[in-house]
Amino acid sequence: MHVLESVLYVEDLAAARQFYVEVLGIPEIYGDLERHIFLRCDNSVLILFRANKTIVPGAGVPPHGTVGPGHVAFSATEEEIEKWRKRLDAAGLSIIEEVHWPNGAHSIYFHDPAENVLEFVTPNLYVF
Repeated sequence: MHVLESVLYVEDLAAARQFYVEVLGIPEIYGDLERHIFLRCDNSVLILFRANKTIVPGAGVPPHGTVGPGHVAFSATEEEIEKWRKRLDAAGLSIIEEVHWPNGAHSIYFHDPAENVLEFVTPNLYVF
């Protein structure tokens, strides 16, 4: 099984677009600043929704949404994590937590503009 899409909820889609596209460099597939932005993450899609627009019945898909920060983890090598650390610092973003996992994996956590918790983590966190 493969996760095709994941969703985070934001209210300010313009700020989210600037952050995800310009700071993180994730390519935008499609955007409607009133409702959503679709972003390409390798073989999956990250969708940023305005929660107050997704809870409306009759929008073509079942109503959905959440309150509070969400979480998404992006895979990164140790070298990439160090590059991301510098890039986030240059963008004025702080690492809110850093974890060296017992199995040798390494994570850094930070916030997006909507206070969602994002993570860069080495892929050895999970060995399948």
